Amino acid sequence: MPVKFDENSGLVPAVIQDAQTKKVLMLGYMNRESLQKTIDTRLVTFYSRSRKTLWTKGETSGNFLHLVDIQSDCDNDTLLVQVNPDGPVCHLGTDTCWGDENTLQCGFLTELEKVIDDRRQNPTEKSYTASLFRKGINKIAQKVGEEAVEVIIEAKDQNDDLFLNESADLIYHFLVLLQAKNFRFEDVLEVLRKRHA
Repeated sequence: MPVKFDENSGLVPAVIQDAQTKKVLMLGYMNRESLQKTIDTRLVTFYSRSRKTLWTKGETSGNFLHLVDIQSDCDNDTLLVQVNPDGPVCHLGTDTCWGDENTLQCGFLTELEKVIDDRRQNPTEKSYTASLFRKGINKIAQKVGEEAVEVIIEAKDQNDDLFLNESADLIYHFLVLLQAKNFRFEDVLEVLRKRHA
């Protein structure tokens, strides 16, 4: 991997990203020696500009960054380092140096899960979702079954709009069922990931 280290400092910026969640965790700097040590030990090692020495992330906190992959950008002057972190990355104790939670994001599904959780925690009389939780697990599971049957029926017809709407209903009710069982969509993804490995 050809890397263009800065001519003056001998350093290259290294963007650290969680390999699973894709969340950016921190930014550090590497020189040739720290990059090679990272590759050799599979533990991310930086060059400290303030202390002027190498440091392996986690050597004092125990929150190591286990190397998964390193990529160089199009100009070869910035690294993307994908890792599996042992714990919080920031020295302030947060998951990231921006204070974000390092959780798996599934786009709109994650937003929808938050809305479902809010309806469960703060139910109102007008909320359909809250009414499902009030009726209990049997009714929620029954709704998933009904929606699955409707998806099958619409799949056999030629009305794509109805098929997509029934599919959306199935996914929504499945997310409600997951929360009723105290799971999240990411738990299902983890099972699929293990099967794929």
